[in-house]
Amino acid sequence: MPNKNLKKDNGDYNAKSIQVLEGLDPVRKRPGMYIGGTSVDGLHHLIWEVVNNSIDEAMAGYCEKITVHLLPNNIVEISDDGRGIPVEKHPQTKKSTLETVLTVLHAGGKFGGSGYKISGGLHGVGVSVVNALSAYLKAEVKRDGKIYAMEFERGKPKSKDPMVIGKSMENGTKIIFQADPQIFPEIKYSWERILAYLRQQSYLTKGISVKIYDTREAEKEQAYGFLFDGGLVSYIKFLNRGKEIKNEMPFYARKEQDDTLVEIAMQYTDSYKEHVFSFANNIATSEGGMHEAGFRSA
Repeated sequence: MPNKNLKKDNGDYNAKSIQVLEGLDPVRKRPGMYIGGTSVDGLHHLIWEVVNNSIDEAMAGYCEKITVHLLPNNIVEISDDGRGIPVEKHPQTKKSTLETVLTVLHAGGKFGGSGYKISGGLHGVGVSVVNALSAYLKAEVKRDGKIYAMEFERGKPKSKDPMVIGKSMENGTKIIFQADPQIFPEIKYSWERILAYLRQQSYLTKGISVKIYDTREAEKEQAYGFLFDGGLVSYIKFLNRGKEIKNEMPFYARKEQDDTLVEIAMQYTDSYKEHVFSFANNIATSEGGMHEAGFRSA
């Protein structure tokens, strides 16, 4: 029964009232649903999403080097030497696969099972969200002996197909993007925050070389690199630096069964409190989960 005390909205409710958002419009309309918000956390998540794509290539055994470059005018450049995003026409969208990956939500090699056995990405929406929330984005792909490039403005392609801009016998992907000031009220990247994230990802992905360069200000240029062949064992030693260690060599176990890979590293210190750091597909799970519960009950 209608509530007579409620004041009715004078707006019309008809077919014209129903708004249909297509392509990447939903991301720009409600960015919080895809990156958690438009604060500094959401801003940095743009970097995480692109880096995670490169990490996925590394975990699949196809990538050895990742480079992050912070440039003037809030431009970020992230490159890897992985297989390179395919550029041929996609059978479903009938568009270039590169354009599909960058303009269609949930498009990528992580969903069908054949592209990646293990993949990260907090929301699973891929680099298309980065494209949607960037004023400008350029993708360069080295693949099949050629260098392809495609540019976008606020998620919209500036050309019908990727252009061939050169030749290369190498493979890899480079994403250059500029976060959109229409979306983010403040665009300021934290060197320390990015450094901490890349360090963690390097520890979790044994043998990957990760370098970061900051050339935003000429007088404050800086660079750093990570390469940890010890993986989780090196990570445990890093976390326990400055503490009194009870077992010099951490306990380490690794088991792969079917499509599941589990790694565990432990080290005892003089602390009376435990510190557990768990991850699923390289994503930190601060609130635990079945993987952590299973470890505790084993």
